Amino acid sequence: MTYQECLDYLYQQLPMFHRIGNAAFKKSLDNIIALCEALGQPQHQFKTVHVAGTNGKGSSSHMLAAVLQESGYKTGLYTSPHLKSFTERVRVNGQEVPEGYVVDFVQQHKSLFESIQPSFFEMTVALAFKYFADEQVDIAVIEVGLGGRLDSTNIITPEVSLITNIGYDHQALLGDTISAIATEKAGIIKTGVPAVISTRQLEAQEVFEAKAEEAGAPLFFAPDLFRVELTEASNERQVFQVYREEKPFLPGLELDLGGLYQKYNLPGVLQTLVLLHEKGYAITHTSLRKGLANAKAITGLKGRWQVLSRTPLTICDTGHNEDGLKQIVKQLEALKPKHVHMVFGAVNDKDVTSILKLLPPQYTYYFCQANIPRALPAQELKEKAIMEGLSGQAFTSVSEAVKAAKANAAPDEVIFIGGSTFVVAEIEEL
Repeated sequence: MTYQECLDYLYQQLPMFHRIGNAAFKKSLDNIIALCEALGQPQHQFKTVHVAGTNGKGSSSHMLAAVLQESGYKTGLYTSPHLKSFTERVRVNGQEVPEGYVVDFVQQHKSLFESIQPSFFEMTVALAFKYFADEQVDIAVIEVGLGGRLDSTNIITPEVSLITNIGYDHQALLGDTISAIATEKAGIIKTGVPAVISTRQLEAQEVFEAKAEEAGAPLFFAPDLFRVELTEASNERQVFQVYREEKPFLPGLELDLGGLYQKYNLPGVLQTLVLLHEKGYAITHTSLRKGLANAKAITGLKGRWQVLSRTPLTICDTGHNEDGLKQIVKQLEALKPKHVHMVFGAVNDKDVTSILKLLPPQYTYYFCQANIPRALPAQELKEKAIMEGLSGQAFTSVSEAVKAAKANAAPDEVIFIGGSTFVVAEIEEL
């Protein structure tokens, strides 16, 4: 197999949730358990941190990996979906898994896949665990793909479990209340393993408290322990004053992520690192500062309030649900822009109407569709948007929509590209 033939096999033969949606979701851990048994239980050969949540789990995972790597640990990082290359999903010390390893893994285990018939995601998780074991990583940060309880990553026993914000997303699979969604996320809480919750939400809080009590797991609500105050901000860097139990802890803490929503992720990341330190990990204030100040450079994180151009100011962000889009609009408004040109696309299994209601009617919209089966057709998106008082044109590709926005935007105006991870993935400058 060539690398491209390998990818074609994975994408065509095995269902991939991020491309086709709910039909690819399997409500069982049987396949990943069978795969890992056949591979020699690689997930038990290294330490882990497990990260779940609706929003913020990707950023939090990258921040944790950056600090652990800066602390001298050989660090694995598993995230999904990828933006440009499949290999982005699996990294060791910031370096993507080699294409040759992916090809060898698939070729060597093709008959195993055909007997078990795992999903795309199950196969990818098994590959990540095997690669981390082969590379003898000290610790790996493992991001949940969807939910938690039945997610393929949920066969690890981590050092710490971290759960970020709980919001409405994938309701058809996870439930249509915060309590129901939190129940699925709480599935990563393991017996005796400390669990950190990044934000306090009453409906979710009660679920987490009940699950932690049942599992005998120490439970920490990070906002009760850490307070962060933003003191400086640009589109590419933020500075915080950090207080631990109301005492100064990390004055002037820099973060190289520009999204203002990161202030909600930071307390959970810090408490997770404190717990790791208490378990004997050599995490110092110096390594913590260096890791967070250079998280993007260390881990290769893309697509989170990322500046693509300065004239006109062009920004992309993968935020795609109600909570994510609320934060994006809030930050766009904080720029006090002369005008915003928004390139926007969505997938067809989202409640797009509730999202469109959040978007400002004064913006100029360029509705588009990503090149995946799940994409909501641009014309249909435009029609739904018109019903919500928005105006703009429909484009059959992301590149055409971006080209039109660039042609129309004045140098002192703003272009924003987002609405879907898959729209961001097709940005050429990325």
